[in-house]
Amino acid sequence: MRIHFPFTSALFFILSSALLISCENKREDIESLFKHKSGVETAKDVTIIYAIGANVKAKITAPLMLRHVDPAPMVEFPQTIHADFLDSTQKVESVLNARYAKYFENESKVFLKDSVVVFNKIGDTLFCQELYWDRRKTGHEFYTDKPVRIRTKSHIIDGDGLDAPQDFKSWHIINGRGIVRVPNTELP
Repeated sequence: MRIHFPFTSALFFILSSALLISCENKREDIESLFKHKSGVETAKDVTIIYAIGANVKAKITAPLMLRHVDPAPMVEFPQTIHADFLDSTQKVESVLNARYAKYFENESKVFLKDSVVVFNKIGDTLFCQELYWDRRKTGHEFYTDKPVRIRTKSHIIDGDGLDAPQDFKSWHIINGRGIVRVPNTELP
């Protein structure tokens, strides 16, 4: 049996066309294959030591850390974060806890949110929902324009924002209001 060349060519053309038609892709699908996808580095149970020169300034721990490379480098702590800020003798001068944090590498700034708590070594405690820590703002590293509450041994102070140094020894509250407990010995 002899097959003529035109018949073979026609059969090849029909089969090729059927394959091409059945493999049609949308333009968006093809373009998505070539798009640059940003990388995310993941680390679990991290401990970060922040030091300036030979002086350790903070020890940060978190169960999960995500480092986003693009478009701007950013580190995210989506589960919780804990930070111990240390003085020059390596003793803890303040402690910070939050359920979420985001560190913007290009700005050297940390955004904290969701049940943020900061306390110092004498027991003064700050409660808020959003707080920034910016190491470039020397003496005012902590700040927010959201509602805050500070509890001391003798005061409960609410405000519409605050700024404070990293050691949290002092603070400035915006529109402060609250309760001051006065011991009986100080009453007339």
